[in-house]
Amino acid sequence: MALRRSNSRPTRAEGSVYARPPTSETVCKFWATRRCLNKSCRFLHPHPQQKILALIEEEGKSSQKGKAPDADATAIVEKSIANHKGKAADTVCKFWADGRCVRRDGCPYLHSWFRGDGFSSLAKLQGHKKGIAGIGLPERSSNLYSAAKDGTLRLWGCQTGQCSRVINLGAEAGCLISKGPWVFCGASNLVKAWNTDSNAEFTLTGPASQVHAMEVGNDMVLAGTEEGVIYVWKGKASSYAKANPFHPLPALNGHTGAVVSLRVGTQVKLYSGSVDHTIRVWDLETLECTMTLNGHSDAVTSLICWSKCLISCSLDHTIKVWASMGEQGNIGEIYTHTEEHGLLALSGMHDAEDKPVLFCSSNDNSVRIYDLPSFAERGRLFAKREVRAIQVGPGGLFFTGDETGLVSVWKWLEPAVKQEPSL
Repeated sequence: MALRRSNSRPTRAEGSVYARPPTSETVCKFWATRRCLNKSCRFLHPHPQQKILALIEEEGKSSQKGKAPDADATAIVEKSIANHKGKAADTVCKFWADGRCVRRDGCPYLHSWFRGDGFSSLAKLQGHKKGIAGIGLPERSSNLYSAAKDGTLRLWGCQTGQCSRVINLGAEAGCLISKGPWVFCGASNLVKAWNTDSNAEFTLTGPASQVHAMEVGNDMVLAGTEEGVIYVWKGKASSYAKANPFHPLPALNGHTGAVVSLRVGTQVKLYSGSVDHTIRVWDLETLECTMTLNGHSDAVTSLICWSKCLISCSLDHTIKVWASMGEQGNIGEIYTHTEEHGLLALSGMHDAEDKPVLFCSSNDNSVRIYDLPSFAERGRLFAKREVRAIQVGPGGLFFTGDETGLVSVWKWLEPAVKQEPSL
């Protein structure tokens, strides 16, 4: 008799793997997003504190040999949970950022792009395809300028927040600054200049590598490059020019690594920060280096001048404050603030109550906001990638640009009006 193949599944004996799913060491991806409906799910549905408590138990066993098993256990648990909550409070929920978090108020992570009081997020300007290299606000212009590593410069309407023009630079942008009606953008092997009053555009040649930093001072335009050379052009950047007003001067040599930050300070001084871990001080009258500041142990990524102080930050995780020491004008380090991560960019302004505030971005994808001179943290801005461009503007506005190509607009809130008590 011919045998027929049956398509029906054999009956499983009670107690088989189908009747009772085995335990797995893998966390259920649906449970992680609060979407698992399988009561017999074979993947793990751990308690949020399970991993922490396991680590606490292990730590307790190794550190309390010879002690009673429950000695200080409560304190250890509370401390570890508090530390975990503190770290979660400074981390943006990745599911929320993608619009997929279903935990809402029960999520221990942030559902916001900032933490702190006294400021708010106004707009997100999207259009660049790669990281923002610089942001500028030229005087008397109704546009915000941004340059990016995608080789474009974009103009954004200050009233509409819409991109009104895209300029192809022909090379990756390394930095962008504005001074008066002028916008300067450093790229590979050249500098572009635009006069927003006359709509004139000029090219400043000379650099033989990528331009990472630019500054304007003493009627000069200065550009720090990958080769460690600072190029100089003389010209009145405030002039209403139709012909190129900038003429090259002898370059500044001395750094042994790329120049990634420049700042003009008082007494006609230029400060340059480099990958060679040093800050050099230059006299803009003689174009000579007068001093070298050693103190950082990694690249000096950003510099700002505030009052009579120079403030620097570095990939060595520190912010340093420098000031003149003695009658000879020698500059020395007077304060060091240390963070957990490498630091990328600095900027400063006064808040709505006219208090000095320092911004500092780090490679943990955040920007810390410090009160000065205490360096007490008063808030933090978050991004999907590193923030390498910070720019302050009028009317309490400030801007950040991150490595995704996003430009974020922020504003200090006006302080609440205090009501006088009734008599």
